[in-house]
Amino acid sequence: MSPRLPTIHGITEHEAGPYRLERLDLEFSNGERRRYERLHNRGHGAVAVVPLIDEDTVLLVREYAAGMHRYELGLVKGRIDAGESALEAADRELKEEAGYGARDLKVLRALTLAPTYMSHETQLVIARDLYPERLPGDEPEALEVVPWKLDALDQLILREDFSEGRSIAALFIAREWLRTQAR
Repeated sequence: MSPRLPTIHGITEHEAGPYRLERLDLEFSNGERRRYERLHNRGHGAVAVVPLIDEDTVLLVREYAAGMHRYELGLVKGRIDAGESALEAADRELKEEAGYGARDLKVLRALTLAPTYMSHETQLVIARDLYPERLPGDEPEALEVVPWKLDALDQLILREDFSEGRSIAALFIAREWLRTQAR
């Protein structure tokens, strides 16, 4: 059973680029008062797509990761645009980044980045029954598409160029979901 949520006595807001920084004046159930900060995304969330070329093979993309200043392997992912559902965003991002559309898309669950201080959620979408189709994207260069066998996740997670937590979690979640579907 979860404890009672803290009482919010006040919120001050500050602009922080693509986020809004909020400072919360909180009172916990034991009477303790503290200030917390949290970041609210101004957008509509994001998607991370697990595109399956077959039931055993996921398509990863290699793209420049500015935060680490290196190329990283990861899942197709991107923003959900205004007026777009998570499934529509997943299909669009898949076409832009990997050059495939999907006839079968399903949201498996939401993933958070850092729930102790960010409100951002990423919808995890599995994409099956792929077909070739490319849309122009916003990437400055073509992304390399890398097929990877799901039974080799143990090797993938040890690679230096595969470090993004959402991609790691998403692949294990998708693999387990696929196993339950096979029963």
